[in-house]
Amino acid sequence: MKIETTRFGTVEIDEDKVLRFVRGILGFPNDLRYALLPHKDDSPFFWLQSLDSPDLAFVVINPSLIVSDYAFELPKDAEQELELERPEQAEALVIVTFRPGENGNPAIMSANLLGPVVINVDKGLARQVVLDPNKYPVRYEFN
Repeated sequence: MKIETTRFGTVEIDEDKVLRFVRGILGFPNDLRYALLPHKDDSPFFWLQSLDSPDLAFVVINPSLIVSDYAFELPKDAEQELELERPEQAEALVIVTFRPGENGNPAIMSANLLGPVVINVDKGLARQVVLDPNKYPVRYEFN
């Protein structure tokens, strides 16, 4: 399947690799189909590219690469919507944002640990889940 993107041009992906969101990412309710594209071969980052809006893509990373003890319990409604039967079916990614550093320093990266994207890797279903704000921040700075 070929997809058109403003960032990467035309990209070919396997149709069975399309992630179908059961609910849109916060702020983007109409974008329900995404592809996970590698940033570079040796990079821990990926692009979560919308198939519905060619100009919409999020940088994502596995949260355990930046917070070794990142763990949470999924709400029951999320488990049901994602059709999760076993914990190992679920994988989490967090959205990364970049903002310029001060005085010409490199960009400051932060990850949204509060709202991970949870994926049922067996069924290709996904959903952004909002966790307990007392446990995880929206902007967790890392480098």
